[in-house]
Amino acid sequence: MPEFMDVHTTMQGVTPEALTEAHNADLAIQDDEHVNFKHAWADPESGMVFCLSEAPSAEAVQRIHQRAGHPADNIYQVPVQA
Repeated sequence: MPEFMDVHTTMQGVTPEALTEAHNADLAIQDDEHVNFKHAWADPESGMVFCLSEAPSAEAVQRIHQRAGHPADNIYQVPVQA
């Protein structure tokens, strides 16, 4: 299944607890779209949050994020890794 990195740009001040809460909100409904959210990273100062997932499409990732209340600003397929 393809992997995707999505980016949120407006989460200034996000705490570890808030990031965990947002990630858990995605995990609670991810099966509805056959998405597997693997990990999330955040920089509270810049407001950037990055999420890595496996999913059938970028649209499936976005639908989960929208339902969880934090739509992504950009979603990129990442077919090559090192």
